[in-house]
Amino acid sequence: MKMTATFATKIHEDPDPVDAANKPDGSGAVLRPFRVCHLTVLATAFCALVFYAHYAIRGNMASALFKPPVTISSSSLPLLSSTSTIDPSLQPEKPATNRSAAAPASESDHCDGRYIYMYDMPPRFNDDLVRHCGKGELHPWLDMCPYVANDGMGEPLGDEGGVFPGHGWYATDQFTLDLIFHSRMKRSYECLTNDTTLAAAVFVPFYAGLDAGRFLYNHSTSIRDKLQLEFIDWLVNRPEWRAMGGRDHFLVAGRTTWDFRREADVDALWGTKLLTHPAVKNMTAFVLEKSPSSRNNFAIPYPTYFHPEAAADVVAWQQKVREIPRRWLFSFAGAPRPGSNKTVRAELIRQCGASSLCNLFHCGGKDGDGAADCNSPGGVMRVFEGSDFCLQPRGDTATRRSTFDALLAGCVPVFFHRDSAYTQYALHFPRDHARYSVLIPHAGVAAGRVSIEERLGRIPAEEVRRMREAVIRLIPRVVYADPRAGRAGFNDAFDVAVEAIIDRVAKRRCGEDEVTAGTTE
Repeated sequence: MKMTATFATKIHEDPDPVDAANKPDGSGAVLRPFRVCHLTVLATAFCALVFYAHYAIRGNMASALFKPPVTISSSSLPLLSSTSTIDPSLQPEKPATNRSAAAPASESDHCDGRYIYMYDMPPRFNDDLVRHCGKGELHPWLDMCPYVANDGMGEPLGDEGGVFPGHGWYATDQFTLDLIFHSRMKRSYECLTNDTTLAAAVFVPFYAGLDAGRFLYNHSTSIRDKLQLEFIDWLVNRPEWRAMGGRDHFLVAGRTTWDFRREADVDALWGTKLLTHPAVKNMTAFVLEKSPSSRNNFAIPYPTYFHPEAAADVVAWQQKVREIPRRWLFSFAGAPRPGSNKTVRAELIRQCGASSLCNLFHCGGKDGDGAADCNSPGGVMRVFEGSDFCLQPRGDTATRRSTFDALLAGCVPVFFHRDSAYTQYALHFPRDHARYSVLIPHAGVAAGRVSIEERLGRIPAEEVRRMREAVIRLIPRVVYADPRAGRAGFNDAFDVAVEAIIDRVAKRRCGEDEVTAGTTE
Protein backbone atom coordinates (compact mmCIF):
# COMPACT_ATOMS: atom_id res chain seq x y z
CA MET A 1 0.00 0.00 0.00
CA LYS A 2 1.81 3.10 -1.18
CA MET A 3 1.44 6.33 0.73
CA THR A 4 1.44 9.35 -1.61
CA ALA A 5 2.08 13.01 -0.95
CA THR A 6 -1.02 14.88 0.20
CA PHE A 7 -3.12 16.06 -2.72
CA ALA A 8 -3.23 19.82 -2.56
CA THR A 9 -6.47 20.50 -4.44
CA LYS A 10 -9.46 21.09 -2.18
CA ILE A 11 -12.11 18.37 -2.19
CA HIS A 12 -15.58 19.62 -1.37
CA GLU A 13 -17.60 17.88 1.31
CA ASP A 14 -20.44 17.31 -1.15
CA PRO A 15 -19.97 16.28 -4.79
CA ASP A 16 -20.52 19.00 -7.34
CA PRO A 17 -23.72 18.65 -9.38
CA VAL A 18 -23.29 17.08 -12.77
CA ASP A 19 -22.32 19.71 -15.28
CA ALA A 20 -24.78 19.15 -18.10
CA ALA A 21 -22.80 21.48 -20.31
CA ASN A 22 -19.64 19.38 -20.09
CA LYS A 23 -20.14 17.56 -23.36
CA PRO A 24 -17.65 16.29 -25.94
CA ASP A 25 -16.19 19.13 -27.95
CA GLY A 26 -18.10 19.69 -31.18
CA SER A 27 -15.85 22.00 -33.17
CA GLY A 28 -16.71 20.20 -36.40
CA ALA A 29 -14.25 17.37 -35.67
CA VAL A 30 -16.70 14.76 -34.41
CA LEU A 31 -18.21 12.67 -37.15
CA ARG A 32 -21.55 11.03 -36.53
CA PRO A 33 -21.93 8.16 -38.99
CA PHE A 34 -25.40 7.40 -37.66
CA ARG A 35 -26.69 10.99 -37.71
CA VAL A 36 -29.27 9.81 -40.22
CA CYS A 37 -30.98 8.10 -37.26
CA HIS A 38 -32.39 11.48 -36.37
CA LEU A 39 -33.49 12.49 -39.85
CA THR A 40 -36.11 9.97 -40.85
CA VAL A 41 -38.45 7.60 -39.06
CA LEU A 42 -37.22 4.71 -41.17
CA ALA A 43 -33.59 5.33 -40.30
CA THR A 44 -34.48 5.68 -36.65
CA ALA A 45 -36.22 2.33 -36.68
CA PHE A 46 -33.25 0.70 -38.41
CA CYS A 47 -30.80 2.08 -35.86
CA ALA A 48 -32.99 0.90 -33.00
CA LEU A 49 -33.11 -2.55 -34.57
CA VAL A 50 -29.30 -2.64 -34.82
CA PHE A 51 -28.98 -1.58 -31.20
CA TYR A 52 -31.51 -4.18 -30.07
CA ALA A 53 -29.66 -6.86 -31.97
CA HIS A 54 -26.43 -5.82 -30.26
CA TYR A 55 -27.97 -6.55 -26.88
CA ALA A 56 -29.77 -9.66 -28.02
CA ILE A 57 -26.51 -11.19 -29.23
CA ARG A 58 -24.69 -10.39 -26.05
CA GLY A 59 -27.46 -11.44 -23.70
CA ASN A 60 -27.46 -10.05 -20.20
CA MET A 61 -24.03 -8.41 -20.29
CA ALA A 62 -23.31 -5.79 -17.65
CA SER A 63 -24.16 -2.26 -18.79
CA ALA A 64 -24.87 -0.54 -15.52
CA LEU A 65 -22.16 2.07 -15.87
CA PHE A 66 -23.63 3.67 -18.96
CA LYS A 67 -27.32 3.65 -18.10
CA PRO A 68 -29.17 3.87 -14.79
CA PRO A 69 -28.46 0.46 -13.24
CA VAL A 70 -31.10 -1.82 -11.86
CA THR A 71 -31.12 -2.63 -8.19
CA ILE A 72 -28.82 -5.54 -7.46
CA SER A 73 -29.12 -7.75 -4.44
CA SER A 74 -26.12 -9.53 -3.04
CA SER A 75 -27.80 -12.85 -3.62
CA SER A 76 -28.23 -12.14 -7.34
CA LEU A 77 -24.75 -10.88 -8.12
CA PRO A 78 -23.15 -12.95 -10.89
CA LEU A 79 -20.29 -14.00 -8.69
CA LEU A 80 -18.56 -17.12 -7.53
CA SER A 81 -20.31 -19.59 -5.32
CA SER A 82 -18.91 -20.76 -1.99
CA THR A 83 -18.28 -24.25 -3.26
CA SER A 84 -15.63 -25.60 -5.57
CA THR A 85 -18.23 -25.81 -8.36
CA ILE A 86 -18.17 -22.68 -10.48
CA ASP A 87 -21.45 -20.98 -11.26
CA PRO A 88 -22.09 -21.74 -14.97
CA SER A 89 -23.12 -18.14 -15.58
CA LEU A 90 -19.54 -17.11 -14.85
CA GLN A 91 -17.99 -19.26 -17.50
CA PRO A 92 -16.72 -17.15 -20.41
CA GLU A 93 -17.76 -17.98 -23.90
CA LYS A 94 -15.39 -20.10 -25.93
CA PRO A 95 -12.34 -17.98 -26.81
CA ALA A 96 -11.96 -16.89 -30.40
CA THR A 97 -8.81 -16.21 -32.30
CA ASN A 98 -7.76 -12.68 -33.21
CA ARG A 99 -9.93 -11.96 -36.22
CA SER A 100 -8.60 -10.10 -39.24
CA ALA A 101 -10.40 -8.63 -42.22
CA ALA A 102 -9.76 -11.83 -44.18
CA ALA A 103 -11.54 -14.05 -41.68
CA PRO A 104 -15.09 -14.90 -42.77
CA ALA A 105 -17.97 -14.02 -40.51
CA SER A 106 -19.77 -16.82 -38.73
CA GLU A 107 -23.39 -16.88 -37.66
CA SER A 108 -22.26 -18.38 -34.35
CA ASP A 109 -19.37 -15.96 -33.82
CA HIS A 110 -19.69 -14.99 -30.17
CA CYS A 111 -17.41 -11.99 -30.75
CA ASP A 112 -19.93 -10.21 -32.98
CA GLY A 113 -20.52 -6.89 -31.29
CA ARG A 114 -17.59 -7.46 -28.92
CA TYR A 115 -14.52 -6.99 -31.09
CA ILE A 116 -11.92 -4.50 -29.86
CA TYR A 117 -9.36 -2.83 -32.10
CA MET A 118 -6.17 -2.03 -30.15
CA TYR A 119 -3.60 0.44 -31.43
CA ASP A 120 -0.02 -0.69 -31.89
CA MET A 121 1.45 2.53 -30.58
CA PRO A 122 4.97 3.95 -30.80
CA PRO A 123 6.87 2.56 -27.78
CA ARG A 124 7.54 5.99 -26.31
CA PHE A 125 3.87 6.06 -25.29
CA ASN A 126 3.95 2.81 -23.28
CA ASP A 127 6.77 0.25 -23.43
CA ASP A 128 9.59 2.79 -23.13
CA LEU A 129 8.05 4.15 -19.93
CA VAL A 130 8.17 0.70 -18.36
CA ARG A 131 11.75 0.10 -19.47
CA HIS A 132 12.88 3.31 -17.75
CA CYS A 133 11.58 2.35 -14.31
CA GLY A 134 14.58 3.04 -12.06
CA LYS A 135 14.64 5.43 -9.12
CA GLY A 136 13.77 8.93 -10.23
CA GLU A 137 12.44 7.81 -13.63
CA LEU A 138 8.82 6.68 -13.08
CA HIS A 139 8.70 8.07 -9.55
CA PRO A 140 10.80 10.86 -8.06
CA TRP A 141 12.09 8.84 -5.11
CA LEU A 142 11.16 5.20 -5.74
CA ASP A 143 12.61 2.44 -7.88
CA MET A 144 9.48 1.28 -9.70
CA CYS A 145 11.10 -1.65 -11.50
CA PRO A 146 9.92 -4.22 -8.90
CA TYR A 147 6.37 -2.87 -9.25
CA VAL A 148 6.10 -2.91 -13.04
CA ALA A 149 7.45 -6.47 -13.17
CA ASN A 150 5.11 -9.31 -14.19
CA ASP A 151 2.91 -7.14 -16.42
CA GLY A 152 2.38 -4.54 -13.71
CA MET A 153 1.48 -6.92 -10.90
CA GLY A 154 4.86 -6.50 -9.22
CA GLU A 155 7.01 -9.09 -7.50
CA PRO A 156 5.35 -12.24 -6.09
CA LEU A 157 4.56 -12.18 -2.39
CA GLY A 158 5.39 -14.96 0.00
CA ASP A 159 2.79 -16.25 2.41
CA GLU A 160 3.44 -13.24 4.70
CA GLY A 161 3.21 -15.33 7.85
CA GLY A 162 0.36 -17.48 6.60
CA VAL A 163 -1.81 -14.60 5.36
CA PHE A 164 -1.56 -15.45 1.67
CA PRO A 165 -1.60 -18.77 -0.19
CA GLY A 166 1.34 -19.83 -2.32
CA HIS A 167 0.46 -18.09 -5.60
CA GLY A 168 -1.68 -15.33 -7.08
CA TRP A 169 -0.49 -12.60 -4.70
CA TYR A 170 1.86 -9.80 -5.74
CA ALA A 171 3.31 -6.57 -4.33
CA THR A 172 1.13 -4.48 -6.65
CA ASP A 173 1.46 -0.72 -6.68
CA GLN A 174 -1.84 1.15 -6.75
CA PHE A 175 -0.79 3.16 -9.82
CA THR A 176 0.14 0.43 -12.31
CA LEU A 177 -3.32 -0.13 -13.79
CA ASP A 178 -2.27 1.25 -17.21
CA LEU A 179 0.12 -1.66 -17.63
CA ILE A 180 -2.12 -4.31 -16.03
CA PHE A 181 -5.10 -3.39 -18.22
CA HIS A 182 -3.04 -3.33 -21.42
CA SER A 183 -1.53 -6.71 -20.57
CA ARG A 184 -4.95 -8.19 -19.95
CA MET A 185 -6.20 -6.86 -23.27
CA LYS A 186 -3.35 -8.12 -25.43
CA ARG A 187 -2.81 -11.44 -23.63
CA SER A 188 -6.28 -12.70 -22.79
CA TYR A 189 -9.08 -10.71 -24.41
CA GLU A 190 -10.51 -13.20 -26.88
CA CYS A 191 -12.11 -10.71 -29.29
CA LEU A 192 -9.27 -8.53 -30.56
CA THR A 193 -9.44 -7.67 -34.26
CA ASN A 194 -7.20 -6.06 -36.85
CA ASP A 195 -10.25 -4.93 -38.84
CA THR A 196 -11.57 -1.59 -37.61
CA THR A 197 -14.89 -2.13 -39.41
CA LEU A 198 -15.62 -5.00 -37.01
CA ALA A 199 -14.58 -3.14 -33.86
CA ALA A 200 -17.19 -2.32 -31.23
CA ALA A 201 -14.64 0.00 -29.59
CA VAL A 202 -11.04 1.13 -30.00
CA PHE A 203 -8.53 0.77 -27.16
CA VAL A 204 -5.68 3.27 -26.86
CA PRO A 205 -2.87 1.78 -24.70
CA PHE A 206 -1.18 5.04 -23.70
CA TYR A 207 0.28 4.78 -20.19
CA ALA A 208 -0.95 8.21 -19.10
CA GLY A 209 -0.76 7.35 -15.41
CA LEU A 210 2.83 6.15 -15.53
CA ASP A 211 3.78 9.20 -17.58
CA ALA A 212 2.09 11.64 -15.21
CA GLY A 213 3.70 10.03 -12.15
CA ARG A 214 7.15 11.00 -13.39
CA PHE A 215 6.62 14.75 -13.20
CA LEU A 216 3.78 15.55 -10.79
CA TYR A 217 6.14 16.92 -8.17
CA ASN A 218 8.16 20.10 -8.71
CA HIS A 219 8.19 20.16 -12.50
CA SER A 220 6.99 22.81 -14.91
CA THR A 221 3.70 22.37 -16.73
CA SER A 222 5.51 22.16 -20.06
CA ILE A 223 7.48 19.12 -18.86
CA ARG A 224 4.38 17.49 -17.37
CA ASP A 225 2.36 17.96 -20.56
CA LYS A 226 5.01 17.16 -23.15
CA LEU A 227 4.43 13.48 -23.85
CA GLN A 228 0.67 13.75 -23.41
CA LEU A 229 0.44 16.48 -26.05
CA GLU A 230 2.60 14.40 -28.39
CA PHE A 231 0.23 11.49 -27.80
CA ILE A 232 -2.85 13.59 -28.66
CA ASP A 233 -1.21 14.92 -31.82
CA TRP A 234 -0.35 11.36 -32.90
CA LEU A 235 -3.84 10.05 -32.14
CA VAL A 236 -6.01 12.67 -33.84
CA ASN A 237 -4.15 12.19 -37.11
CA ARG A 238 -4.97 8.49 -37.27
CA PRO A 239 -7.67 7.35 -39.74
CA GLU A 240 -9.28 5.27 -36.97
CA TRP A 241 -9.81 8.45 -34.98
CA ARG A 242 -11.44 10.34 -37.82
CA ALA A 243 -14.21 7.75 -38.24
CA MET A 244 -16.05 9.01 -35.12
CA GLY A 245 -13.86 11.82 -33.87
CA GLY A 246 -12.64 9.55 -31.07
CA ARG A 247 -16.09 8.85 -29.65
CA ASP A 248 -15.49 5.10 -30.02
CA HIS A 249 -12.03 5.29 -28.36
CA PHE A 250 -11.13 4.57 -24.75
CA LEU A 251 -8.03 4.63 -22.59
CA VAL A 252 -7.09 3.63 -19.05
CA ALA A 253 -5.19 6.22 -16.99
CA GLY A 254 -4.24 4.50 -13.75
CA ARG A 255 -4.44 7.46 -11.40
CA THR A 256 -7.28 9.61 -10.09
CA THR A 257 -8.89 12.09 -12.46
CA TRP A 258 -7.43 15.01 -10.49
CA ASP A 259 -3.94 14.13 -11.72
CA PHE A 260 -5.09 14.98 -15.28
CA ARG A 261 -7.31 18.02 -14.68
CA ARG A 262 -5.07 21.04 -14.21
CA GLU A 263 -7.10 24.18 -14.81
CA ALA A 264 -4.36 26.55 -15.98
CA ASP A 265 -0.74 26.60 -17.10
CA VAL A 266 0.61 27.59 -13.71
CA ASP A 267 3.55 25.58 -12.40
CA ALA A 268 2.23 25.66 -8.83
CA LEU A 269 -0.99 23.88 -9.84
CA TRP A 270 -1.23 20.11 -9.63
CA GLY A 271 -1.38 17.67 -12.51
CA THR A 272 -1.54 17.63 -16.28
CA LYS A 273 -4.33 18.78 -18.62
CA LEU A 274 -4.90 15.48 -20.42
CA LEU A 275 -8.56 15.00 -19.55
CA THR A 276 -9.49 18.61 -20.22
CA HIS A 277 -8.13 18.56 -23.78
CA PRO A 278 -11.02 18.93 -26.31
CA ALA A 279 -10.01 15.82 -28.26
CA VAL A 280 -9.67 13.62 -25.17
CA LYS A 281 -13.09 14.77 -23.98
CA ASN A 282 -14.51 12.88 -26.95
CA MET A 283 -12.99 9.63 -25.67
CA THR A 284 -13.93 7.53 -22.66
CA ALA A 285 -11.31 7.44 -19.91
CA PHE A 286 -11.26 4.86 -17.13
CA VAL A 287 -9.54 6.22 -14.04
CA LEU A 288 -9.22 5.21 -10.38
CA GLU A 289 -11.49 8.06 -9.30
CA LYS A 290 -13.81 10.11 -11.50
CA SER A 291 -14.83 13.74 -11.47
CA PRO A 292 -18.44 14.36 -10.38
CA SER A 293 -18.91 16.78 -13.28
CA SER A 294 -17.39 14.72 -16.10
CA ARG A 295 -19.49 12.77 -18.56
CA ASN A 296 -16.55 10.94 -20.10
CA ASN A 297 -14.35 9.57 -17.32
CA PHE A 298 -15.43 6.71 -15.11
CA ALA A 299 -14.00 5.01 -12.04
CA ILE A 300 -12.86 1.40 -11.97
CA PRO A 301 -11.24 -0.42 -9.02
CA TYR A 302 -7.74 0.20 -7.77
CA PRO A 303 -5.45 -2.80 -8.31
CA THR A 304 -5.12 -5.02 -5.25
CA TYR A 305 -2.50 -7.61 -4.31
CA PHE A 306 -4.63 -10.50 -5.62
CA HIS A 307 -4.35 -11.55 -9.29
CA PRO A 308 -5.93 -15.00 -9.57
CA GLU A 309 -5.03 -17.30 -12.42
CA ALA A 310 -8.36 -19.14 -12.38
CA ALA A 311 -11.82 -19.05 -10.85
CA ALA A 312 -10.81 -21.83 -8.46
CA ASP A 313 -8.27 -19.46 -6.89
CA VAL A 314 -11.03 -16.97 -6.15
CA VAL A 315 -13.32 -19.64 -4.73
CA ALA A 316 -10.56 -20.85 -2.41
CA TRP A 317 -9.84 -17.34 -1.20
CA GLN A 318 -13.53 -16.58 -0.65
CA GLN A 319 -13.84 -19.68 1.49
CA LYS A 320 -10.78 -18.72 3.52
CA VAL A 321 -12.08 -15.26 4.41
CA ARG A 322 -15.50 -16.70 5.29
CA GLU A 323 -13.91 -18.94 7.90
CA ILE A 324 -11.44 -16.52 9.51
CA PRO A 325 -12.39 -15.57 13.10
CA ARG A 326 -13.17 -11.86 13.45
CA ARG A 327 -11.79 -10.67 16.77
CA TRP A 328 -12.32 -6.95 16.26
CA LEU A 329 -15.58 -5.09 15.72
CA PHE A 330 -13.81 -2.50 13.59
CA SER A 331 -10.36 -1.38 12.49
CA PHE A 332 -8.54 1.47 10.83
CA ALA A 333 -5.29 1.38 8.86
CA GLY A 334 -3.83 4.74 7.99
CA ALA A 335 -1.82 7.76 9.06
CA PRO A 336 -3.01 11.09 10.47
CA ARG A 337 -3.12 14.11 8.22
CA PRO A 338 -0.83 16.89 9.43
CA GLY A 339 -2.18 20.31 10.31
CA SER A 340 -5.65 19.53 11.65
CA ASN A 341 -7.12 17.70 14.62
CA LYS A 342 -10.72 18.33 13.57
CA THR A 343 -11.07 16.01 10.62
CA VAL A 344 -12.91 12.73 10.22
CA ARG A 345 -9.61 10.88 10.02
CA ALA A 346 -8.27 12.44 13.23
CA GLU A 347 -11.47 11.55 15.06
CA LEU A 348 -11.41 7.97 13.76
CA ILE A 349 -7.86 7.52 14.99
CA ARG A 350 -8.83 8.93 18.38
CA GLN A 351 -11.92 6.76 18.76
CA CYS A 352 -10.26 3.60 17.47
CA GLY A 353 -7.30 4.05 19.80
CA ALA A 354 -9.64 4.48 22.76
CA SER A 355 -11.83 1.44 22.00
CA SER A 356 -11.12 -2.10 23.15
CA LEU A 357 -13.10 -3.31 20.10
CA CYS A 358 -10.98 -1.53 17.48
CA ASN A 359 -7.65 -2.54 15.95
CA LEU A 360 -5.68 0.60 15.06
CA PHE A 361 -2.98 0.02 12.46
CA HIS A 362 -1.30 3.39 12.89
CA CYS A 363 0.82 4.07 9.82
CA GLY A 364 3.66 6.50 9.49
CA GLY A 365 5.37 8.30 12.29
CA LYS A 366 9.00 8.20 13.33
CA ASP A 367 11.13 5.14 14.01
CA GLY A 368 10.51 3.70 17.44
CA ASP A 369 7.13 5.33 18.11
CA GLY A 370 5.18 2.15 17.53
CA ALA A 371 3.89 3.09 14.09
CA ALA A 372 2.89 0.22 11.79
CA ASP A 373 4.22 -0.45 8.31
CA CYS A 374 1.33 0.14 5.94
CA ASN A 375 3.57 -0.88 3.04
CA SER A 376 3.37 -4.42 4.41
CA PRO A 377 0.65 -6.27 2.44
CA GLY A 378 0.50 -9.07 4.99
CA GLY A 379 0.26 -6.67 7.92
CA VAL A 380 -2.58 -4.68 6.41
CA MET A 381 -4.48 -7.76 5.26
CA ARG A 382 -4.16 -9.40 8.69
CA VAL A 383 -5.80 -6.37 10.31
CA PHE A 384 -8.69 -6.37 7.84
CA GLU A 385 -9.21 -10.13 7.96
CA GLY A 386 -9.68 -9.98 11.72
CA SER A 387 -12.32 -7.23 11.67
CA ASP A 388 -16.02 -7.08 10.98
CA PHE A 389 -15.86 -3.47 9.77
CA CYS A 390 -13.05 -1.42 8.19
CA LEU A 391 -13.17 2.37 8.42
CA GLN A 392 -12.61 4.08 5.07
CA PRO A 393 -12.37 7.88 5.33
CA ARG A 394 -11.11 9.92 2.41
CA GLY A 395 -7.49 9.49 1.44
CA ASP A 396 -5.47 12.04 -0.52
CA THR A 397 -8.64 12.25 -2.61
CA ALA A 398 -12.18 11.02 -2.06
CA THR A 399 -11.34 7.34 -2.65
CA ARG A 400 -8.74 4.94 -1.22
CA ARG A 401 -7.05 1.81 -2.48
CA SER A 402 -7.59 0.55 1.08
CA THR A 403 -11.30 0.11 0.32
CA PHE A 404 -10.52 -2.66 -2.14
CA ASP A 405 -8.00 -4.30 0.20
CA ALA A 406 -10.74 -4.40 2.83
CA LEU A 407 -13.25 -5.95 0.42
CA LEU A 408 -10.65 -8.55 -0.48
CA ALA A 409 -10.39 -9.45 3.22
CA GLY A 410 -14.16 -9.83 3.60
CA CYS A 411 -14.30 -6.73 5.80
CA VAL A 412 -17.41 -4.54 5.50
CA PRO A 413 -16.31 -0.99 4.53
CA VAL A 414 -17.56 1.98 6.55
CA PHE A 415 -17.71 5.20 4.53
CA PHE A 416 -18.13 8.77 5.72
CA HIS A 417 -18.65 10.45 2.33
CA ARG A 418 -20.83 9.19 -0.50
CA ASP A 419 -18.17 10.11 -3.04
CA SER A 420 -15.72 7.65 -1.48
CA ALA A 421 -17.53 4.82 -3.27
CA TYR A 422 -21.21 5.28 -4.09
CA THR A 423 -20.82 7.93 -6.79
CA GLN A 424 -17.68 6.25 -8.13
CA TYR A 425 -17.85 2.49 -8.72
CA ALA A 426 -21.42 2.07 -9.94
CA LEU A 427 -20.48 -0.62 -12.45
CA HIS A 428 -18.66 -2.83 -9.96
CA PHE A 429 -20.72 -2.22 -6.81
CA PRO A 430 -24.45 -2.94 -6.29
CA ARG A 431 -26.75 0.04 -6.19
CA ASP A 432 -28.13 -1.05 -2.83
CA HIS A 433 -25.16 0.27 -0.88
CA ALA A 434 -26.52 -0.80 2.51
CA ARG A 435 -26.15 -4.46 1.55
CA TYR A 436 -22.35 -4.36 1.51
CA SER A 437 -21.33 -1.20 3.42
CA VAL A 438 -22.17 1.31 6.14
CA LEU A 439 -22.42 5.08 5.65
CA ILE A 440 -21.93 7.33 8.69
CA PRO A 441 -22.25 11.04 7.73
CA HIS A 442 -18.93 12.80 8.17
CA ALA A 443 -20.20 15.96 9.86
CA GLY A 444 -21.26 14.26 13.07
CA VAL A 445 -18.08 12.22 13.26
CA ALA A 446 -15.73 15.16 12.72
CA ALA A 447 -17.58 17.11 15.41
CA GLY A 448 -17.21 14.22 17.85
CA ARG A 449 -20.97 13.72 18.19
CA VAL A 450 -21.05 10.16 16.82
CA SER A 451 -19.57 7.10 18.53
CA ILE A 452 -18.33 4.69 15.86
CA GLU A 453 -18.25 1.82 18.36
CA GLU A 454 -21.84 2.46 19.42
CA ARG A 455 -23.08 2.88 15.86
CA LEU A 456 -21.51 -0.35 14.58
CA GLY A 457 -22.30 -2.26 17.76
CA ARG A 458 -26.02 -1.78 17.17
CA ILE A 459 -25.94 -3.81 13.95
CA PRO A 460 -27.25 -7.35 14.69
CA ALA A 461 -24.82 -10.23 14.29
CA GLU A 462 -26.93 -11.83 11.57
CA GLU A 463 -26.94 -8.58 9.60
CA VAL A 464 -23.16 -8.36 9.93
CA ARG A 465 -22.86 -11.90 8.59
CA ARG A 466 -25.11 -11.10 5.65
CA MET A 467 -23.14 -7.96 4.81
CA ARG A 468 -19.88 -9.87 4.98
CA GLU A 469 -21.21 -12.45 2.55
CA ALA A 470 -22.22 -9.66 0.14
CA VAL A 471 -18.68 -8.29 0.35
CA ILE A 472 -17.12 -11.69 -0.27
CA ARG A 473 -19.33 -12.20 -3.32
CA LEU A 474 -18.06 -8.89 -4.73
CA ILE A 475 -14.44 -10.04 -4.78
CA PRO A 476 -14.39 -11.37 -8.38
CA ARG A 477 -15.66 -8.03 -9.74
CA VAL A 478 -12.97 -5.92 -8.04
CA VAL A 479 -9.81 -7.94 -8.78
CA TYR A 480 -7.76 -8.02 -11.98
CA ALA A 481 -6.89 -11.55 -13.05
CA ASP A 482 -3.31 -12.51 -13.89
CA PRO A 483 -2.80 -11.22 -17.46
CA ARG A 484 -0.55 -14.17 -18.29
CA ALA A 485 -3.10 -16.83 -17.42
CA GLY A 486 -5.44 -16.45 -20.40
CA ARG A 487 -9.15 -16.60 -19.66
CA ALA A 488 -9.49 -17.03 -15.91
CA GLY A 489 -13.01 -18.50 -15.95
CA PHE A 490 -14.84 -15.58 -14.30
CA ASN A 491 -15.64 -11.96 -15.05
CA ASP A 492 -13.13 -9.74 -13.28
CA ALA A 493 -12.87 -5.94 -13.05
CA PHE A 494 -11.34 -5.81 -16.52
CA ASP A 495 -14.21 -7.77 -18.09
CA VAL A 496 -16.84 -5.61 -16.43
CA ALA A 497 -15.18 -2.41 -17.71
CA VAL A 498 -14.82 -3.74 -21.27
CA GLU A 499 -18.47 -4.75 -21.48
CA ALA A 500 -19.44 -1.29 -20.28
CA ILE A 501 -17.42 0.53 -22.93
CA ILE A 502 -18.88 -1.70 -25.64
CA ASP A 503 -22.37 -0.76 -24.48
CA ARG A 504 -21.50 2.92 -24.41
CA VAL A 505 -20.03 3.04 -27.90
CA ALA A 506 -23.04 1.13 -29.26
CA LYS A 507 -25.28 3.91 -27.94
CA ARG A 508 -23.03 6.59 -29.36
CA ARG A 509 -23.14 5.01 -32.81
CA CYS A 510 -26.88 5.42 -32.85
CA GLY A 511 -26.69 9.00 -31.62
CA GLU A 512 -28.56 8.25 -28.42
CA ASP A 513 -28.66 10.94 -25.79
CA GLU A 514 -25.85 10.31 -23.36
CA VAL A 515 -26.60 10.08 -19.67
CA THR A 516 -24.06 10.73 -17.00
CA ALA A 517 -22.35 7.40 -16.55
CA GLY A 518 -21.01 5.91 -13.39
CA THR A 519 -23.65 7.40 -11.08
CA THR A 520 -26.49 5.55 -9.43
CA GLU A 521 -28.35 8.34 -7.75
